[in-house]
Amino acid sequence: MTVRVGVIGAGIMGADHVNTLHRSVSDAVVTMVADVDIERAKRTAQPVRGAIATADGFALIADGAVDAVVIASHDSTHAALVLAAIEAGKPVLCEKPLAPTVAECLSIVRAEAGGPAGKPLISLGFMRRFDPGYTDMKQALADGSIGNPLLVHCVSRGVSSAPNASNESSVTGSAIHEFDVLPWLLGSPIVEVSWYSGRPSGLVDGFTDPHLILLRTADGVLSTLEVFLNARYGYDVRCEIVGEQGTLALREPARTATDLSRGRTVGYPADWRPRFADAYRLELQAWINLLESGDSGQWTELATAHDGLVAGAVAEAVIESMHDGGRTVQVSVPTLS
Repeated sequence: MTVRVGVIGAGIMGADHVNTLHRSVSDAVVTMVADVDIERAKRTAQPVRGAIATADGFALIADGAVDAVVIASHDSTHAALVLAAIEAGKPVLCEKPLAPTVAECLSIVRAEAGGPAGKPLISLGFMRRFDPGYTDMKQALADGSIGNPLLVHCVSRGVSSAPNASNESSVTGSAIHEFDVLPWLLGSPIVEVSWYSGRPSGLVDGFTDPHLILLRTADGVLSTLEVFLNARYGYDVRCEIVGEQGTLALREPARTATDLSRGRTVGYPADWRPRFADAYRLELQAWINLLESGDSGQWTELATAHDGLVAGAVAEAVIESMHDGGRTVQVSVPTLS
């Protein structure tokens, strides 16, 4: 069986998904690409023989030539598009966040639970669950190699922020990855958070960069997260877990090192695509494999709509702390009832 995939959003992320599905994922074919900028949709679809471009994401969802949908459009469009896919009974892989607000996330989870398909349809693009470094760390924790985890230190740095970036968007668009991967690694939900800022970079206007987030999981582990979107030197993601008997840490997957003039250097990627290329490929392949199997009980490591709701609730609590002087805020995840 070949899964016919429609991709909504032809920006950096959507175009990368089209390329990965076309070149690196088996049993999948991209049949349609949608973007509000029809010329951008055409450029993205052009390398895929037979793929059709459209400016209407809802038309893509309804089209009979599309079996499943990848949503990589602007965050503000996610809720309406996901709800349309649920109504059409079509599986979705939606880039994070599931929706900009907890209320919208909850409406999606409820719609999926009562939808016409009668089974889960939504996967969420928390691709770090498929990154070889993170999966190795999760296995090592499960094996008990460092004893009980006590502290986690995370760093999320980029070269430059997107236009119109804000304190809030740095949480919902960047830090939200840690809001998912930390509970996934530790097997324990985040229960309280706080947000802090210090001296901001003089090279950034309009928001506080960098900032620090503290997160405590239900097992008592305290995690620190530095978010620095304009670190300039490169895209750099770090994670170290401190245990009772040792530590675990990600290693940057630099392919080469240069020895020159009595020094050694390694390069950093310019953005997330090279760093997490394997994770995106493995995530997309797992999604296609799941759709081929037709067994919603085999959801593997793919994040669900409920995972998106939980991460959204953490983000909302962090933003509340941000607006209230760094006060510690309890995370409250709404129930379906």
